[in-house]
Amino acid sequence: MTYFTGKTVVVLGASAEGGTGWAVAEAFAQEGANVVVGARSFNALERLADKIKGTAVACDAGNEDQVRNLAETALRTYGRLDIAVNAAGMPVMGMIADSTDSALQSALQVNYLGNVYFVKHMAKAMGTDGAITVISSMSTTHPMVPHFAYACAKSASDCLVRYAALEYGPQNIRVNSILPGAIVSDLSRELFASEGVRKAFEKEIPLGRLGCPADFANSVLWLSGPAYVTGLNLQVNGGNHLTRFPYASELPSAVETYEGTGKPLFDR
Repeated sequence: MTYFTGKTVVVLGASAEGGTGWAVAEAFAQEGANVVVGARSFNALERLADKIKGTAVACDAGNEDQVRNLAETALRTYGRLDIAVNAAGMPVMGMIADSTDSALQSALQVNYLGNVYFVKHMAKAMGTDGAITVISSMSTTHPMVPHFAYACAKSASDCLVRYAALEYGPQNIRVNSILPGAIVSDLSRELFASEGVRKAFEKEIPLGRLGCPADFANSVLWLSGPAYVTGLNLQVNGGNHLTRFPYASELPSAVETYEGTGKPLFDR
């Protein structure tokens, strides 16, 4: 028996095997929780649900009706909702000078408005007593060109967390965010396969290594437990927030560019 045994957990953004959301769902299942997983990629989601003996629900994080359905499905299936984690995100890249309304709206829809929908409907399903965690990014506090639209939307979500902590505190629902740094997951594995890139990042991390999905999942478990914490934007990056992200000149193998320009992905 653990603190999470018998509790119901929703994890949104959990369809990528080897990713952070997948790791979070597995961690809660291993602790004895009933886990409802949501994502747009339903086939992969079903594989995860089968593996952890959970429930899969197709859900676009930027669609309020689908987020509402995710919360209601958890409540209807297990009779309660105790914990909710939104690991969904959309990496929109571009320079301010090249920004368009459609790109900005895409960044906001999932990375900010999606979190508003998530907090709103998960808290309603919880009623009283619960923990909600949304995933932000270290890029909100440490600029990393050309992530401005993504980082600004995530920064708005960090502000949302503080307001939500005040609003839902009387219901004993805690709301926090996690700001991960460099994590080797399914999405970043190819980038960090370059020794030059990996060493440049590790040089800026006091703990001397890149993060992994398990590091991320452990932090979510802590925030979801009986912690006396709410309204926190928690840096989970091995101390990288005390330094900086590396610059393009320090990434000899990073030649990636974002669509529409020839500018480097990690330019200063």
